[in-house]
Amino acid sequence: MSKHRPFQFGVNANANAREDWVATARMAEDLGYYSLLPSDHLGDSFGAIAALVSAAEATTSLRLGSYVFGNDFRDPVFLAQEAASIDVLSGGRLDLGMGTGYAGGDYAQSGVALESPGVRVSRLEEAVQIVKGFFADDPFSFSGDFYNVEGLNGQLRSVQRPHPPLMLGGGARRTLSLAAREADIVSVNIRTTSEGGFDFGSISAEAAAQKIEWVRQAAGARFDDLTINLLVPLVAVTENREEAAQAALDQYGIPSDVLTVEQLLESPSALIGSIDQIVDTLQERREHYGFSYISIWQPMEQFAPVVDRLAGK
Repeated sequence: MSKHRPFQFGVNANANAREDWVATARMAEDLGYYSLLPSDHLGDSFGAIAALVSAAEATTSLRLGSYVFGNDFRDPVFLAQEAASIDVLSGGRLDLGMGTGYAGGDYAQSGVALESPGVRVSRLEEAVQIVKGFFADDPFSFSGDFYNVEGLNGQLRSVQRPHPPLMLGGGARRTLSLAAREADIVSVNIRTTSEGGFDFGSISAEAAAQKIEWVRQAAGARFDDLTINLLVPLVAVTENREEAAQAALDQYGIPSDVLTVEQLLESPSALIGSIDQIVDTLQERREHYGFSYISIWQPMEQFAPVVDRLAGK
C-alpha cells in the first residue's frame, strides 16, 4: 500500500541568480533529496521551465518536478511539448506537476481572469486529458468546453513512457478526486480560497484524514499504486516545539480560533521538533495517512539529517 512506500524527500526552491540556483540543485542532490521542485508563479525568481533545464544540466540523478504548472496560464498542448523536452534533456528525470492556478497576484498581474474554483478545476480536468493525449502513440483529438484539439500528434517522445509521472493535487475534494483518478503522484495540500488565498484551517490533522479518505474513495483499486505527496511548508528543527509553533502562527498571521499551537503541532503540514522527534513523526504519519513523499521548503541543510535517516526506507 502507499503508506508502506519508502520515503522520498523533495525541496521546493527558487532563485534569481544562476550561481545560487546551480548550488541549490547540486546541494539537494548531494544531501540525498529525491527531487527539486521550483514553483510556477510570477515574481523575481527564474521561470520554472528554464529553472528545470538548468537544474538538469547541473545534476545527474536528482528528479526534477514542477510544483506546479498553473494550468490557467499554460496551454496544455504546448505544456506537454515542454514537458517532453525537459524529460529528454534531463535523461528521463521529470515529474510533471499540474494545478489549476490559484494565486491572486498571478492573475492580477497577468490580466488573466481569476474564475471560480469550479471553472478552474473543470479546465484542469480537460487539460489533463490533452496532456496525456500528446504522449499517446496515435493522433489525439478532443472537444470540450475549454479546449478543442484535432489530430494532435506529439512528435517528440519523452524518455519516460507512456509519459513523465503526473502529479496532481490540492486541498479540496474535487481536485483530490481528479488526482486520485488520473495522477501517479497525489499531492495533498492546503485548500485555496476563491479569492486566491489560503484556508489555514484546512491543514489540521482531521482535515488531512478527510483528504486521504477522498483520495481513497476516488482512486478505488488504484489507490495502492499511488504515491502520496505532502507539502510541509512549516519546518523547524528545535527543542522548543511550542515556542516554534507559536512563532509560525504569528509569522503567517493565523489566529488561534483558526489553528491553535496544539493543532499546528499535530498537523501533517508542520514538522517541528528535534531530529529524533521529526523522524518519529514522519514514520507515524506515513503509517496513519500514507504520506511517503515529503516536500519541504528551506531549510534544506537543517532538514538533511532527517533525509539521511529516512530516505529510501
